[in-house]
Amino acid sequence: MSDENKEKNNNDNMRLKSKPRFEGLDGLRGVAAITVVIFHIFEIFSEDPAHQIINHGYLAVDFFYALSGFVISYAYDNRWNKMSLWDFYKRRLIRLHPLVIAGTCVGVCYYFLGECDIFPNIENVKPYAFFVTILLNILMIPTPKNFDIRGWGTTNAFDDTTWTLTYEYLINILYSLIIRRLNNVIISILTILSAFLTINLTMDFDLFKVFVNRDSRRYTVIGGWEISSCEVYIGFARLLYPFFSGYLISRLKLKIKLPYSFIICSIILLIILSCPRITDESKWFTNGIYETIVIIILFPIILLIGAGDTEQNEKIIKICKFLGDFSYPLYITHIPLIYCLYAWRYFHKDDQKFNAISVSVGSFLIMIFNAYSLIKLYDEPVRKWLSEKYLIKKKKEEEKEKENNNINENPPKDDIKEKFKIIDESSNDIEDESKSNKLLDENKDNES
Repeated sequence: MSDENKEKNNNDNMRLKSKPRFEGLDGLRGVAAITVVIFHIFEIFSEDPAHQIINHGYLAVDFFYALSGFVISYAYDNRWNKMSLWDFYKRRLIRLHPLVIAGTCVGVCYYFLGECDIFPNIENVKPYAFFVTILLNILMIPTPKNFDIRGWGTTNAFDDTTWTLTYEYLINILYSLIIRRLNNVIISILTILSAFLTINLTMDFDLFKVFVNRDSRRYTVIGGWEISSCEVYIGFARLLYPFFSGYLISRLKLKIKLPYSFIICSIILLIILSCPRITDESKWFTNGIYETIVIIILFPIILLIGAGDTEQNEKIIKICKFLGDFSYPLYITHIPLIYCLYAWRYFHKDDQKFNAISVSVGSFLIMIFNAYSLIKLYDEPVRKWLSEKYLIKKKKEEEKEKENNNINENPPKDDIKEKFKIIDESSNDIEDESKSNKLLDENKDNES
């Protein structure tokens, strides 16, 4: 075997062995991401949330959290004997954070193109606030309200979708410190308790008296992107039940095996996310019932079917892989262009529908192009470099140090033999010297 091949094999061994992927679940993440983008485009041209086309596209976020719980358990639960806390954090940061930075940078590039009365703070933005906000957003630190340079109160003025990553980071930390150590009974109890948080939100019970200015958002899970008691509650309510339900499904190895599972789940997911607002304003509680059923029952069922996926069709597997790789870059970078579309809509309210359709389709294609370019030119190369520098290199050093310690504690057999050989030779020399001395003594006696 050549040195180059040996080096390659050594590098492969330094990584934690990859587990088989659930291609169907990867594909569903892509379907959900594309639906979110279309949802946001239609949102620009809708009168209000109640009458929007692709009305429940925001539920894709809750589905992402369910997928996250499943994947985290599957990928890391049985690896803690080979992995430290810091190793886990590095792996998650390498996986997630390069695109957080990219999304913020894309948002910076498009920021001033969104200037209009919808975003009132852009026109008079202070330079120091602009650059401080860039730094905060790159570091995933929620922006204080006095640094709200767009005027929407979001935690990232350049790339609003990163609010979901803030909660993803928090649940990753909770998982590494606490959740992974809990048994299945406690996880089940936490899943049930977190379901009550979801129901309190979807049915607008407001048992904790934190909901304010919900208006058309009542009986929905919309929200989570601002810093306030109401929005933080919404963020955690959207995070916890989906995550725990996905985590528990993976822990218990539950699955439902169906033929054509990816196609079936994709159709169900598209119907769920596209469904109109249920009934009129006087009976919006029925929409709360719908979202409760979707989050607490239907999303776990989709996960169960996805976990039982045994897809053998090579074309579908390739589609699922592409959608899975494509989903995160598309999701994390599409909002800056959505902001520009809002501005275009503001200045072209009276244009014919053809103009709006053309601009929307063109913007969608640019989002696709941006996402694909980021995968190939930025995300994959950067993650590869970071992995080699901070994961493989460290592992090599640890292996080398361990090898040196073993050598010191257990010398090689050849060295031991050599040492015994030296001892034997020394013994022989001593014996010969003793014989010589004895002969000399005898000669002296004879002379005497």
